[in-house]
Amino acid sequence: MMCYCRLFVLLALSSFVVESRHLKGNSYELSNFHPSGTNATIEPKIWAVLVAGSNGFVNYRHQADICHAYQILKNGGLEDENIIVFMYDDIAFDVENLRPGVIINKPDGDNVYKGVPKDYTGEDVRGGSGKVVESGPNDHIFIYYADHGGAGILGMPSGVDLTAKDLMNTLKKKHAAKSYKSMVIYVEACESGSIFEGLLPKNMNIYAITAANANESSWGTYCPGEFPSPPSDLDTCLGDLFSISWMEDSDIHDLRKETLDQQYQLVRRRTAVDDMVGASHVMQYGNKTIAKQFVFNYMGANPKNDYYSPSSSDDSSLTTTPSIVSQHDATLLHFWNKFRNAPEGSPKKTEAHKQLMDELSLRKHIDESVNQIISVVFGQEKVPEMLNTVQSAGNPLVHDWDCFKMLVNSFKRLCGSTSRYEMKYSRAFANMCNAGVHINNATQAITQACSTSSPP
Repeated sequence: MMCYCRLFVLLALSSFVVESRHLKGNSYELSNFHPSGTNATIEPKIWAVLVAGSNGFVNYRHQADICHAYQILKNGGLEDENIIVFMYDDIAFDVENLRPGVIINKPDGDNVYKGVPKDYTGEDVRGGSGKVVESGPNDHIFIYYADHGGAGILGMPSGVDLTAKDLMNTLKKKHAAKSYKSMVIYVEACESGSIFEGLLPKNMNIYAITAANANESSWGTYCPGEFPSPPSDLDTCLGDLFSISWMEDSDIHDLRKETLDQQYQLVRRRTAVDDMVGASHVMQYGNKTIAKQFVFNYMGANPKNDYYSPSSSDDSSLTTTPSIVSQHDATLLHFWNKFRNAPEGSPKKTEAHKQLMDELSLRKHIDESVNQIISVVFGQEKVPEMLNTVQSAGNPLVHDWDCFKMLVNSFKRLCGSTSRYEMKYSRAFANMCNAGVHINNATQAITQACSTSSPP
């Protein structure tokens, strides 16, 4: 079985395949990949990789974001053969979805699930479409990721999570193979700036935008009980603020005339970071001269928007910031609303109460486990330092990425949750590695804490 993380690293980004149609199965290794210089075309192509890293109806918003992005690319003229979609694909027909086969990304939105390719789905991606990025040196690549994140990591629904270092190594290989002209990456995740901070060189022709800086949460929106709220039959957030901002902009603007920087500035303002407590700083990394290019080069352009006018009434919605909910709290909000709306004395009420209490108990278990791990390894007096130390701007999160990867994935395996609450502590493990922790001692402490502090 190949997990999402390995497939994303070895297939979607590092697939310098000239004759991929001859490969058998999905047992791809780097040795299978060859530079695509001989496969280069005169006319540049746009390739897109869309990744939703979560699963479960409680995480509805991430797959909704990815499906919406697909519709933008499709309307922009991209062919399915040039769009690769990674998503668990378990919410459209989930029993909690009272609109089977329908996914929406805003309260009054259209069905964004329609026509989305099922390239790589579920935990076991064998039997997927087999599509790979066969880009050449003249081509442009757009990558969009939406999920939970933590300092230095991007979540995946199964297997190990993707570390910033692993992603960076993959991007460097792709750059060295001269298999693209320029690349744009949009990342929707908590602390997503840490994926590129101090790591992404300016000389790789890659421009990245993140929903948050290296130290803060990103935000869900169109959530139950907030404004505007989803339809009453959907007790879950429909989208993420950063994501719906760039996509709702792309839905109406003429992307042949809008630059990446103009889109970035609009999205940055819509997060209302200066006006709202806790909102996030949308960040730019890498080669910022790429931001002068038109969005069309990476997403295509919908012909229906050729006559877009800035005075359009539709444009006013792009300056309005909807209510937001921290990614870490969206799960609790979902369970709370299920409990609140269930009929008194009904089995649904009982089940919703159990789900809410289980989530609260699990969070307490994770909090206590991290405290215990740090105390065992460094002493109780070091707990605040390990939890709160932040690297200065421009510096990468951690020095020893192998240590970091070992600890965060051990913690995920032994203490992890479907809500990915444990990801908020990835910085603590980075600080432990920076402090010179002995990996064996740390993994033993993780094993002990996660087993002895387990929730009831």
